[in-house]
Amino acid sequence: MEIAAGDGGVSFYVQVQPRASRDAIEGEYSDALKIRLTAPPVDDRANEALVRLLAERLNVPRAAVRIVAGEKSRRKRVVVTGVKRERVLALLSAAKRPTKKAKD
Repeated sequence: MEIAAGDGGVSFYVQVQPRASRDAIEGEYSDALKIRLTAPPVDDRANEALVRLLAERLNVPRAAVRIVAGEKSRRKRVVVTGVKRERVLALLSAAKRPTKKAKD
């Protein structure tokens, strides 16, 4: 996954799957960060949910997350200020870890 650093932030591609069963960062898909959102792709609700999820996971204010390309597409270019490349890579590696199942 390509993450470009510069001017106090990073930019990268995300692949959004709207109307999913839960909000989640799933890992890498086609050189982008795959993100599932429960919000539908109407009235910018999926874009707002994307900004909210990334801001929460990267621990930055929502104003620090901007969609700069692909606003009406599933593949979007996102810029996040106040974050280093390593923080986004940590999201990716956390998504790749297998989840532990509860024992019955």
